[in-house]
Amino acid sequence: MKTTTLGTSTPIEVSRIGLGLMGISDFYTGAGQDDADGARTILGALDRGVTLLDTAEMYGPYTNEDLLGRTLAEAGRRDEVVIATKFGIVRRADGGRGFDGSPENVRRSVDGSLRRLRTDRIDLYYQHRMDPATPIEETVGALAELVTEGKIRGYGLSEASVATIRRAHAVHPVTAVQTEYSLWTRDPEAELLPTLDELGIGFVPYSPLGRGFLTGTIRSLDVLDDDDFRKSNPRFAEGALQANLAIVDQVELIARDAGATPAQVALAWLLAQGEHIAPIPGTRKLSRVEENIGAVDLALTADQLAALAAVAAPEGERYADMSSVNR
Repeated sequence: MKTTTLGTSTPIEVSRIGLGLMGISDFYTGAGQDDADGARTILGALDRGVTLLDTAEMYGPYTNEDLLGRTLAEAGRRDEVVIATKFGIVRRADGGRGFDGSPENVRRSVDGSLRRLRTDRIDLYYQHRMDPATPIEETVGALAELVTEGKIRGYGLSEASVATIRRAHAVHPVTAVQTEYSLWTRDPEAELLPTLDELGIGFVPYSPLGRGFLTGTIRSLDVLDDDDFRKSNPRFAEGALQANLAIVDQVELIARDAGATPAQVALAWLLAQGEHIAPIPGTRKLSRVEENIGAVDLALTADQLAALAAVAAPEGERYADMSSVNR
């Protein structure tokens, strides 16, 4: 598979399309039911050239990292991959969440992740959400120490504002930023993408298929389990979902014209937005991995790209509570 480089100060080479592992263990329909199947998907992705594997301590919590670490260790394939994981979201017993970017939690979290991942270093270590109680300079100071110690190769920020990214980068170069970006989440285009280009920071879009919506397979909430995160997401709410199907219809129209699937078209559009972009579509199924990586070789025409760029904005916010993003 084609590759790209994340970051210029601390460059990390990754496959042009990575694999988001969250849905194997948590949040989505069917998650957490079959670790053996998840392991087969991970190893099958590696066989097909995927090198960027994305997890987090809060997925499960902890079980997703454990699955990845166990799978790579048993197969002897740790050195083939770039492991990206995240810290900073604390899941409470009551179902709520807090944020902890303190230097003490940075060290506590990295040691836990290293143990679960069965490795001596993490390639890309993200702060999952910004902690309003801890200045970013303090968090990055601790991350810079981990780089010096060899526990992490580089660090990233997830859902950080442009101002926060600049402050972090001034302390120690940021390797990559992770934020939701797709045909139905275009927010990064105004300020974030130009800033990352200016600073030489890679971009890793998560939910590049609109949480599965852009594949055209979700036309009713009936196909989702009751505990599926999307059932509480504003864009999947009654009324919004029906309105947003117009976006899917447009993607499907271009997919037919291009001789590709809607997922491949959505990902090919995303790859066309910049050279140092490495989306991480998530799936539990190897067939979907194969479909997704087919987007790397799909060259959309200028007219097709323009038609996709003109797709209407979706109905609804991307989270019910937007207070933890872009800060």
